[in-house]
Amino acid sequence: MSHRNIVVLEQGDPASVLGLAFECAADPTLVIDPSCDRIIDANAHAAELLGYSREALREMRASALHPGQLPALVVFSEATTTKGRYWTHALSPRHAEGHLLKLEYSAAAIPVGGASWLLVTLQDIHERQRRLIDREADLFMREGVEEWQRAERFFQDIERENRLILSAAGEGIYGVNAEGITTFVNPAAERMLGYAARELVGRNMHDAVHHTHSDGRHYANHDCPIYAAFRDGAIRQVDTEVFWRKDGTPFHVEYTSTPIRERGKLLGAVIVFRDITLRRESEEKLRTALAEVDRLRERLEQENAYLQEEIRSETGYRGLIGKSAAIAKTASQIELVAQTDATVLITGESGTGKSLVAHAIHEASRRAGRPLIRVNCAAIPRELFESEFFGHAKGAFTGAIRDRVGRFELADGGTIFLDEVGEIPLELQGKLLRVLQEKQLERVGEERTRSTDVRIIAATNRSLKEDVKAGRFREDLYYRLDVFPISCVPLRERPEDIPLLAQHALEGAIRKLNIPPVRLSRGDIERLMRYDWPGNVRELENAIERAAILATQGQLRFDLPDIGAPADTLRSLAPDTVPPVILTDDERRTRDRRSIEAALFACKGRIFGENGAARLLGVPPTTLISRMKKHGIARQR
Repeated sequence: MSHRNIVVLEQGDPASVLGLAFECAADPTLVIDPSCDRIIDANAHAAELLGYSREALREMRASALHPGQLPALVVFSEATTTKGRYWTHALSPRHAEGHLLKLEYSAAAIPVGGASWLLVTLQDIHERQRRLIDREADLFMREGVEEWQRAERFFQDIERENRLILSAAGEGIYGVNAEGITTFVNPAAERMLGYAARELVGRNMHDAVHHTHSDGRHYANHDCPIYAAFRDGAIRQVDTEVFWRKDGTPFHVEYTSTPIRERGKLLGAVIVFRDITLRRESEEKLRTALAEVDRLRERLEQENAYLQEEIRSETGYRGLIGKSAAIAKTASQIELVAQTDATVLITGESGTGKSLVAHAIHEASRRAGRPLIRVNCAAIPRELFESEFFGHAKGAFTGAIRDRVGRFELADGGTIFLDEVGEIPLELQGKLLRVLQEKQLERVGEERTRSTDVRIIAATNRSLKEDVKAGRFREDLYYRLDVFPISCVPLRERPEDIPLLAQHALEGAIRKLNIPPVRLSRGDIERLMRYDWPGNVRELENAIERAAILATQGQLRFDLPDIGAPADTLRSLAPDTVPPVILTDDERRTRDRRSIEAALFACKGRIFGENGAARLLGVPPTTLISRMKKHGIARQR
């Protein structure tokens, strides 16, 4: 004590005496005004313990020194004010370096005017525990070996309880020090890792069980979240990594790494982990199943959209119409090739019915239960050919906002009809050839190879041989497509089919336009046969529809050049070339009966199945049997 202090004491100034007692107190002490949440003063011991200067503490709010602990601070203040004295372990002040201190607070209320201040003494709990230990040692010195043995048993009991807890835990638990060296391993961790504890204690745990990612990449020590926990003091929770067993096999884990501190110093970490391999496998199976469901859903949506589009652009297929030798030859070729998976190349002028032939081949094939996907190669922008044919992955190019199934995948198990195949860009023809040869494809922007089982039917109104010579079409692709050629004869070379085609087109126009019935006259037929039909059947259908729209008083009005036809062509037509439009009820029944008898004769009496008369007539077998009974037709064998 200084001479000045001695003088103060002799003078007996109470304020000075109290100030000196506050300054010289053995424990860190604060004076707090709870009414305005202020730290009035702090002695030197308190400033040293908390890491702040006294000036900083005097300017600090009590609640700022205890972040997130306002309720506990209010309870402590109220209890001290009410009871006069109080203590608590619930408050942990924040050190100037950022960590929280574990202290015991003891306080007494000091009346100041009409309010109360708090004289708060801070005691380090760890320091108190050390004092207790010192006290136990002192007791040993004073009371002898018996007291020491009691203390030893006490600590042994604690250690045994801790070991029992670690042994009983179902999760793997191990500890590492600040250098990453293993300090303990519990039995569950031994079982999961395949190591004995003695093989891991004293070793770098990361190098032993956490050295490699699941994909085989090296896992650097400085990237390990477990070690990061005792470097920056933050708890880490991870469920996306693997640990490696002693036998070199990995297993998926979920772990938590919790840092261990002593008086604010990071000493290491405790890691608790569990094997989640079964859960990950179940999740992966679920993801795979959901992906397959999404793929099938997308495919069905695409097929449905495509089929709806096909329905909207109905081709009008009702079978090949005509009695010419050319039609008979085409029907024979369809029947031959339909039962195979051979690639077909249909050639002919525009409007000759190439699409109709492709539909007929597909419907007569074993693939009829799967879709026929038509691709108009002349209508696809050059830059979209590959995506249209083979599909694309999300993000493959600007505008690819989702995965898209290509036409070849849509046709899997069925048939793809490449109309105007000569319009395919030369640079894409090589990829198309690969699909034809290897039956495999990749979507644009995707490395995965997909298998496809597709029958190819191609059509063109150009001479692919001439395109090959001119370098516009690959020769190897041409020969790959031209396995079974079918030529559609232009209408001008089979005029005998014009009456039947015209009548069929007229009936379709009447239904489509919903107009009163009109009929073709002999003069109409002669006029139609005198025309050259450069647009073939398509032009004929358009001419019939236009004439039906312009019809007056049941008479068709054609707008065609009046070009004479050879007289022998007209004379060769039999009087019954033009089928009757208006039938009596008896005539209709006779026609239906003959149609059924002809179908039964062609199918050798078979009604059911792919080669049955019901399929040939396009009606359900039960409907056919009902009509046979109605007409009194016996089943032929």
